[in-house]
Amino acid sequence: MSKDQTAAQTGIFITFEGGEGVGKSTQILLLKARLEDAGYRVSNLREPGGTAIGERIRTILLDPASEGIDPIAELLLYEAARAQLVCERIQPALAAGAVVLCDRFTDSSLAYQGQARGLGFEAVRRANRIGGKGLVPQRTIVLTLDLKTALGRAVKHGADRLEAQDLDFHVRVREGFERLAAEEPERVRLVASCPDKGQTAQAVFAELADLFPAADGRPFVTDEALIRRVKQERG
Repeated sequence: MSKDQTAAQTGIFITFEGGEGVGKSTQILLLKARLEDAGYRVSNLREPGGTAIGERIRTILLDPASEGIDPIAELLLYEAARAQLVCERIQPALAAGAVVLCDRFTDSSLAYQGQARGLGFEAVRRANRIGGKGLVPQRTIVLTLDLKTALGRAVKHGADRLEAQDLDFHVRVREGFERLAAEEPERVRLVASCPDKGQTAQAVFAELADLFPAADGRPFVTDEALIRRVKQERG
């Protein structure tokens, strides 16, 4: 059975998580390039967003003018954007045998709304089952970085509503992701983000190599021009 035939039966859903400014988008692009070079079909998505409806919801959620939104309303907006993304983009891609790399998914709701906003994991898990339509990633990479460095990166060109939250909020977000990694170590893997993008990329792939045997041993491309090009293609 060929690799494409196997993929067509299973699809592979990988999510990237972490606090603000940890380097998720860069690592997703580097992994995408490596997998495509090995012959995998890859769909690169983000939350909230990835659809016309989701992008409109994203604008509301990240707009500093939305400060003061009720935590439950915030959660439900994320779930609405998620449901549209799963229906319109993720499920069709998986059914077609693609690898789906998603920048945030249900674990972000657990860390941000469940832990940092205090709604609790169980309440958020119930909402996630609806918004995520029961979909669970095969593997989740949580990138970690000290908060001072990460937040400095995140707000370099201005802060959105979540980036502008106080330090205690971001500490609670980090604690939420650490809790998830402790509860689900087979699925959720913590990876330290370091200044060397290639080194971080190798550490990320080490947590995914069993899922992508055709890409094992291939070098990562870390050229900045490549990263800019793929970002432009994603829009």
